[in-house]
Amino acid sequence: MIKRINYNKTVEDKPLAYPHDKIGEYMQQYNFDVVVIGGGAAGMAAATEIDKNGHSVAIIEREEVLGGILMQCIHNGFGLHQFKEELTGPEYAERFADLTRSGNVRVFLESTVVEVVKDDDCLNNDDYKYEIYCYSGKEGVFSINTKSVVMAMGCRERNRGNISTPGTRPAGIYTAGLAQRLVNIEGFIPGKEVVIVGSGDIGLIMARRMTLAGAKVHAVIEILPYPSGLNRNIVQCLNDFDIPLYLSHIVSNIYGKERLEKIDVTPLVEGRADYNKTFSIKCDTLLLSVGLIPENELAKSIGVEINPLTNGPIVNSSMMTSEEGVFACGNMLHVHDLVDYATEESLRVGKYVSNYLTNKKEEKEYRVKTGSNVRYIVPNSFNPNKNNKFYLRSMVVKEMINLEIKLNDTVVKTIRKKHVQPSEMITFTLTQRIFKDLNISSDSSLTVSLKGI
Repeated sequence: MIKRINYNKTVEDKPLAYPHDKIGEYMQQYNFDVVVIGGGAAGMAAATEIDKNGHSVAIIEREEVLGGILMQCIHNGFGLHQFKEELTGPEYAERFADLTRSGNVRVFLESTVVEVVKDDDCLNNDDYKYEIYCYSGKEGVFSINTKSVVMAMGCRERNRGNISTPGTRPAGIYTAGLAQRLVNIEGFIPGKEVVIVGSGDIGLIMARRMTLAGAKVHAVIEILPYPSGLNRNIVQCLNDFDIPLYLSHIVSNIYGKERLEKIDVTPLVEGRADYNKTFSIKCDTLLLSVGLIPENELAKSIGVEINPLTNGPIVNSSMMTSEEGVFACGNMLHVHDLVDYATEESLRVGKYVSNYLTNKKEEKEYRVKTGSNVRYIVPNSFNPNKNNKFYLRSMVVKEMINLEIKLNDTVVKTIRKKHVQPSEMITFTLTQRIFKDLNISSDSSLTVSLKGI
């Protein structure tokens, strides 16, 4: 743990080398009402809303520019909900960066948060709950005292170690996001003969991108019996380029000494590998699009409770975590399918943070639980005295299904869904009016289920 030097101390009645009034020469210290960690779409949205409501706010971003992962997503399809037009990732990021720069948001670029310390370790007044220590190549080591923290660090990719693929360890194996950065930002083509593992959206988009870059994409291998990405990406990135998709298949072995030479692909029959039907594909590059994990290490370091279903924080109806004054939004909270949805969520978080700073009155929250066919739901509690918006993922692919919301044993709302699948987020809102005439006791809870018709 980083400790601030107390320059008032003496050793054998002799003052230390650096007087207290020169502390700023060695570690610059700032004070802000709110610190947003992460300058992607979620972080910028939350910060601009907090600034709009009159609170001082700073963004800490480790990259050279704002925008996060959007800066390497040069394809279009962004902004249809938020800006009512189709944009590329960098264009979407620039729109919000302009909004951020037009206000009073202080931005620390090329800066990394190394630790968040709660108030019992901070040398500041009672108004500031947290002290955040940062390292910057430009500013050196600096700290920020703050009343509230918004965590918007996004997520990271699962890699080969996470899926335990057997075989040798040659060059040529990348996560799809890394390959995307290499091609779109660094101008480096990682290989010519490509296979992609996983049909998540990044993998599908990279199948198209590698094809357009002149590589041959031989196949996309998916362990599930259905695609993991959006339907539009299946059509635009695979079908339009005649790239085969092998559902219910796994990569069962990897071959190569210095460079990847080939892989074995094995079908699954009733969930088990049928090695008698294994076939090989010669390739020099394997891209892994096998899921995303919220960046939760910093949250865990200060005691934030993590939801095992999402790997992001457990949050209440205002997206506040188990640590008072610490909020979460965007892919750090749960992985979104569209950046527009992450932005919408984060704008609301900005309002929640502003309300927390001006009115810290605590209201009773009640538990929200997942029922049949629901993988997870966010937030994890509700407040009957306000409108509550929820996000959830299905565990099934199904046509014509009911989304059922029950308070204890009473059905309070039913929503007919024409189609659900795990790759597409489902959202719904319960208004304050719904709870007005309901009998809510201290142990009441909501259960959200998907039930077939």
